Amino acid sequence: MLKFQVINYRKHAAILSLLIIVIGIISLAINGLNLGIDFTGGTVLHLRLGETFEESEVRDILAEFGLEGSFIQSVGDEGLTQGEGDEVVIRTVSLKEEERQEIIGAFQERWSITDDDIIRVENVGGVIGEELTRSAFWALLIATLGMIAYITIRFEFKFAISAIAALVHDLIILLAVFSLFRIEINSPFVAAILTIFGYSINDTIVVFDRIRENLKEMKKYGYRDIVNHSINQTIVRSINTSVTTLLVLSALYIFGGIPLRPFIAALLVGVISGTYSSLFVASPLWVTWKDWEQSKRRKTKEA
Repeated sequence: MLKFQVINYRKHAAILSLLIIVIGIISLAINGLNLGIDFTGGTVLHLRLGETFEESEVRDILAEFGLEGSFIQSVGDEGLTQGEGDEVVIRTVSLKEEERQEIIGAFQERWSITDDDIIRVENVGGVIGEELTRSAFWALLIATLGMIAYITIRFEFKFAISAIAALVHDLIILLAVFSLFRIEINSPFVAAILTIFGYSINDTIVVFDRIRENLKEMKKYGYRDIVNHSINQTIVRSINTSVTTLLVLSALYIFGGIPLRPFIAALLVGVISGTYSSLFVASPLWVTWKDWEQSKRRKTKEA
């Protein structure tokens, strides 16, 4: 019946997770997070180029100043679609006056624009303010409470807490990786977190569903054997799903353009961490809780 003894390696998995989390916490304490202009604010340049252009042309100019990761949007005459306008809006990190003039000068050399074509040059605040951050926090909290209620009703409370612990594990791993590698965090990061939560909880629920069914059908076996068997029943499905997802995300990361990379990087980390936690964190936590309950009952009887 049993193949891969996942539960036997739960201590090794716990050590690995703890090691990554500790390294991440140290990095967060020393380096913090690399917050992008959506959080910190920055400089907006709105220029009329007088002709349609390719985004790569603008990005090549910005690359000369180390700003190739800036947000670029094509706008212009009404009726023109995205990418067909003759005006460009560039949102980048905060620039000093001389830096802005150098960049504008580079555009003037390339497109021969005049001062009248400089529509807007100003520093702006972050688009994600304190109120929106607070709203996002409450949304995540309500969603978490909803998941706890749903999993408790469908399974049991111990399953719910184990699943939420796995989600917290994934979030900490994600923040640790972004802090360690100084990956920029902007508004799409919030969407990435929600996507990762959904992906991870889905994988975990699949495993828990097998455990619940096997608890009914395999009553002569201990719960550790049942959990191992349940994971073996779902591990191939989980890995295959994750691999195909990672292939798509990898292609997007390579060919999707620089602005998409932080968002795709978050999804890549989340898919790997979510698959790992559904197999090596959530179910082992449930087993550990069951072990603790049995140990407590045993001591109570002996007393």
